[in-house]
Amino acid sequence: MAFLSGLLTIGLLLLLTGHLFSIHWLQQPQHDALIAAAVMFVLIGIMHLVTPRKLTYMIGGWLPYALELVLISGILEIVLGIGLLVPAMRTYAAWGLILLLIAMFPANIYVAVKQLPAPGGLPAKPWYTWSRLAFQPVYIAWIWWCIR
Repeated sequence: MAFLSGLLTIGLLLLLTGHLFSIHWLQQPQHDALIAAAVMFVLIGIMHLVTPRKLTYMIGGWLPYALELVLISGILEIVLGIGLLVPAMRTYAAWGLILLLIAMFPANIYVAVKQLPAPGGLPAKPWYTWSRLAFQPVYIAWIWWCIR
């Protein structure tokens, strides 16, 4: 839910800025949502690279090379997040992020089933870890809507 909060906050701030300062290209919700997604994926990717060991528990119990997978996912999030901002790469980056979200979904299921704490020090309560699963399709829909 923190990721969704970031998407909404950045998107709304961009939209508000566009209207307050009459910046036409920031008055388009779809464009602002795209920038918000790019920023959030880059930030999350950086977090994966800066503190990878804090995320390995999500896959360490059932996949080999947990640290390497966290690092690879971080690099992909950064590269694909930036790719959203490059018109020639936008569609490829969006589909890459959608596939990445689908690939990471089992890790979120694992966290919920094993009743592990959510990443980033977020609540370890079952209602929170299970509710995170509902937001993965929202992020996929967000990205898809941005490139339509």
